[in-house]
Formats: sequence, C-alpha cells, structure tokens
Amino acid sequence: MLMTVLDGSIVTVAMPAMQDDLGFTPAGLSWIVNAYLIAFGSLLLLAGRLGDLIGRKRMFLAGTAVFTAASVLAGFADSPAQLVATRFLQGAGSAMASAVGLGILITLFTEARERARAIAVFSFTGAAGASLGQVFGGILTDGLDWHWIFFINLPIGLAALLVAVPALPADRGLGVRAGADVPGALLVTAGLMLGIYSVVGVEEHGWASPHTLGLGGLAVALLGLFVRRQGRGRNPLIPTRILRSRTVVGANLVQMLMVAALFSFQVLVALYLQKVLGYGAAATGLAMLPAAVVIGVVSLGASARLMARFGERRVLVAGLALLVLALALLTRLPVHARYATDLLPVMLLAAGFGLATPALTALAMSGAGKEDAGLASGLFNTTQQIGMALGVAVLSTLAASRTRSLAAAGSGPAEALTGGYHVAFATGTGLLLGAIALSGLLLSRPRGPRSA
Repeated sequence: MLMTVLDGSIVTVAMPAMQDDLGFTPAGLSWIVNAYLIAFGSLLLLAGRLGDLIGRKRMFLAGTAVFTAASVLAGFADSPAQLVATRFLQGAGSAMASAVGLGILITLFTEARERARAIAVFSFTGAAGASLGQVFGGILTDGLDWHWIFFINLPIGLAALLVAVPALPADRGLGVRAGADVPGALLVTAGLMLGIYSVVGVEEHGWASPHTLGLGGLAVALLGLFVRRQGRGRNPLIPTRILRSRTVVGANLVQMLMVAALFSFQVLVALYLQKVLGYGAAATGLAMLPAAVVIGVVSLGASARLMARFGERRVLVAGLALLVLALALLTRLPVHARYATDLLPVMLLAAGFGLATPALTALAMSGAGKEDAGLASGLFNTTQQIGMALGVAVLSTLAASRTRSLAAAGSGPAEALTGGYHVAFATGTGLLLGAIALSGLLLSRPRGPRSA
C-alpha cells in the first residue's frame, strides 16, 4: 500500500528530468501525474466491488502484480506516449490493490483495539507516503536517474507478493452472481473517468471552456444515471445501506476537502522550494522529510490510543486544526525564506495529518459489514482521489492565475510565483475550515455508550 501511495508523488520531483530526457511539452508533462490519477480514481469502486465478489485476496494479488509489471515498463519508457500509457496501467494496478486493502484489514482484525492499531499503521502509509515519495524521488533522481523511481518498485512488489500469498487468508468472495451490476459498473467508471479527466484539464482549458463544461456535464449525467440505477437495481454496485450512515458519508466528504487542501502542502511546497528557493531534487525531498517523520510518529505511536480515549471525531478535529495552522503559516512565506524559522514549523504541524487520517479511516469503515468491506474501502479511496483531482485543478489554477497577474503588473518571477502559492495556501486553509464544520455537522458524537 505504501508503494502505491508513494508512487503518486514520487514523480513530482523527477518531472523536470523526465521533461529534459523525453521531450515532454509543458502541457504534456502534467499527464505523467494525470494518467495515474484518472485510472486510479475511476476504477476504485469497480475494483472494490469485484473484490467482494471474486475474493479480496485475489484482487489484491492481481493489482500488485499489474502495478509491479507496469512500473518496470515505465522505467524502460523512451517516449512521452509510452510513459503516460504505463502510468495509466500503474494507476489501474493501484486501484485493484488499494480498493480492497482496507476491506482485508477490517476482516482480519475484529477486536476494537487491534483494529485501531491496524488502521493507524494503514493510515500512516497514506499520510506519510506522499512526503516519502518526494524524498525518495529526489534522492533517486539525483543519485541515479529518473528511471529508478520506477525500477525500485520491482523488488518491493515482488516482496509484497511473496509475503501476501501465505499471509493473507483465502476468501472465496460472494460470487459474481451475488452482485455483478455490469451496467452500473460501466456507468460509474465512465462517469468518474470523464469527471476526473475534465477536472485535471482545467488548468490547460479553463473552467468555462467547451472541453471542461462538455465533458463535466456528460460525467454528471452518467453519474446521475448510476445513482438512479442503484436505487432500482436488484444487485446495486453501491447498496443504499452504506449511504444511510451519516458517519460514513460525512467521513468521505471531510476526506475529500482535506485531501484537496493538502495538495497545496504536498506539491506546491515542493515547487516553492525548487522554483523560488532554488533547491535541487534531493534537497527538496530532504526538506520535506520532517513532515513524513512526524506523521509517522503520530499515526503509529499516538493515534490509536487517542482515538480509544477521546473518540475518532475529536481526534479528527484536533488534526484538522493543526493542519489549518500549518497552511495559515504558509500564506506568509517570504520570497527569501529561512528553512528553520519559516518552513520547519510547518513541517512539524503536518503531524495533524497523522491524527486526522486514522480517525477518518475508522469513521469511513464504521458502517461496512463483512460483505461490503471491499466496496466501502473502494469508496473511501475514490473520494480521496476525487479530492486530489479537485485540489490539483482548483489550487493550481488559482496559483497560476495569480502568478500571471503579478508578473503582468511588474513583479519578478520569484515574487510572482510566491504570490500565486499564497493564494493556493489561503484557499486550502478555507477548505480545511469547511472540513472542520462538516465534522461538527455530520460526525456528531453518538448518544449513549460507544459500541465495540
């Protein structure tokens, strides 16, 4: 799981080297990330339900194998088209493995304290994976070359397969006849794929362009037909019993806002370090390392105990509050920043991610029975990817627009870029405040004693 999450960000610090080596155009370069994002986000629901039907272990092993093979092909890519195609295949493999990961976990660990610890470990992979990706991406790119950010997945993937085969218990699944809603699967996959594609293309085409409005409208129509079918079909892809839980729905909505906001931290801070402060790839990765460390320490060492004592909702709100403070500090970044005084405090406040993510994961899986564990896992990962796509589109577009206006007004390149990043950080702060408000409205503390 760490490998698939890490791969979403490991390319960010290596993209300039890929552009120089393979001849990507500026517009085409973004598709190194977009191809992965589109495949990953659009296939999660389908993969999660198929995991419930054919067996989650089979789906996990197949997805890990596809991802590992696609990583090798990406490492050997010698043209932009080949690299983008293999990144799409990587995203598909990631979706297959990730969609059932949480489902496997909650069926393996049924005792409350054990499950809390397991969720904390699982959440660490998502919370710290992006930061670790930037660290490893910088070190591998500077020390070897960009091909190795993909080749490194081969030994890790093989090791994961060798451990998973004997370690994961076999499960037969419910059987395809128990819920193979093929038309519904096609509708939701096509709708999500078109929707994410239209959103990630906003920076290139604009919000009001025929490209964005046309594809976005078609995506909404397809998803509307999917929702209508779920209410009437005999074997719906998303049983309405999952969506009746206010906690599950609220956790997924809060996650969407949080992930969208933290795009500004995970990606734009790295760009600020390189484009404004002049850091190299390895130095950028190392500068982000304290964030990964504190996230890991908090999520692995403290989150389970805090959730057991104070409850998931309070831990979630505390984590979100720390993240609000971190992004608020980023809105004041100067052009000539000092790492120790201007950036290190922000990295340490990233500990909020280590609190918020395990709490959100526990809340989002709270309404899933054994028969729906894979689907609930796929839904949680889907909202994560949708949030990431929205963060990419909204925050990068706002930052780019502000940068252009400042440059046109006579500001220097560094000042214009910094001003653009300030707008993105401020918008991210607003999204996190919205997430806190939703937590209070939809994730209210249950009355009476808490169930196991």
